Amino acid sequence: MPTRTRARRLAVLAAAGVAAVAAMASAAPAVAAGPSAGPTGTSVTPPSAAPSPGSLGTEAACGLPSAGHAACFAVLDRKVHWTGRRWALGTAPKTRPRTAPKATGGGLHPYLAADLQDAYRLPSALLGARQTIAIVDAFDDPNAERDLAVYREANGLPPCDADFPCFRKVDQRGGTDYPTPDANWSVEISLDLDMASAACPNCELLLVEADDNGFDSLMAAVDTAVRLGADVVSNSYGGPEWPGTSDDDLAEIAKHYDHDGVVITASSGDAGFGVSVPAAFGSVVAVGGTSLYRDGGRRGWAEDAWSGAGSGCSAYVAKPPWQRDGLCDTRTVADVSAVADPTTPVAVYDTYGLEDGGGWVAVGGTSASAPLVAGIYALAGNARDIAPARYLYSHRAALFDVSSGFEGGPGSNGYCGGSYLCTAVHGYDGPTGNGSPNGIGAF
Repeated sequence: MPTRTRARRLAVLAAAGVAAVAAMASAAPAVAAGPSAGPTGTSVTPPSAAPSPGSLGTEAACGLPSAGHAACFAVLDRKVHWTGRRWALGTAPKTRPRTAPKATGGGLHPYLAADLQDAYRLPSALLGARQTIAIVDAFDDPNAERDLAVYREANGLPPCDADFPCFRKVDQRGGTDYPTPDANWSVEISLDLDMASAACPNCELLLVEADDNGFDSLMAAVDTAVRLGADVVSNSYGGPEWPGTSDDDLAEIAKHYDHDGVVITASSGDAGFGVSVPAAFGSVVAVGGTSLYRDGGRRGWAEDAWSGAGSGCSAYVAKPPWQRDGLCDTRTVADVSAVADPTTPVAVYDTYGLEDGGGWVAVGGTSASAPLVAGIYALAGNARDIAPARYLYSHRAALFDVSSGFEGGPGSNGYCGGSYLCTAVHGYDGPTGNGSPNGIGAF
């Protein structure tokens, strides 16, 4: 299909699903607009209910996209900040300290790399060499390499230097004509690079910056990532499915997210029950979200389905043969999950364009879970040998089952007639898929 025709087809994407993403952005001014009001916090005890983006002081990094464009799925917790000695509640100071956060036994604790490796039992120090994780995002983050270096040093991860040249940044054509910088997408870029590093510090990182957040640009960036040798490609953005799309149109779009021998992950979304693309494509591993917290059990951690995680039945994408859940005749989202709740956030280092000067920030959203899972696929090193999503479904025993929840309450992301499509249950469910990583056996 000619590019101009495809662009017209894509132009209805955001317009057709404004309601589906409005919850993500209704209270989400641009990052540079400053913190939103309202108390919030994060705790090592389970939350009574996982708040949606825009509530309790959380703020989506990217606002509602225009027609034919995607939104990033990073969510900041604006009321949690690092003082230089501890994580604290309240409005962050105008200039944030650059000292590294330290792990603590209790109280406020946005998760560091060691926490994530422990929670998901990852052999991060041992594996991942010669694997390349591509991060596809829109616009430019001029500070990406410098901010990544701070994160890796603070977390005891090997530096990307002359001895280990593990970071490379290119534009969507593979060159160095970088797009316009954008403060909102820079939060996303920092989050993605940090989470991929946390899971797989020995992997090489390839940041591919699309010219803008239009789907034509993002799809071209995915193709470039694959052409440059990526083993895994992470996509932390999306838009709602769109009506009136023929099978040929959909196939033309979907093929950019379907490359033999390459794992492609995509965030399921942050607006709760509902499906977004590219996560809905059958060639993609759709990554949902959980609330992650410490507990006294054998694992030392527990998870609930996060209320913001996207899930449900695709309107158009055919059901893959490896999916056998009963309520969707079409593709069901998600496949797997990891921490995404912005009230059980991860610690991220980002300095570009933030009004308060940036530094250490607390971030969530399925933009955290998708690059984390991408890093786990890279740890496993099986990209060229497996059908990624199919492999997940045949290795469920190597995942943590996320099963606590009731419709409309904790462990749920909406209302769906009381079914597994929006509520965490034993076995497969929409918000968390087959579960969260327990080592690399399912990858």
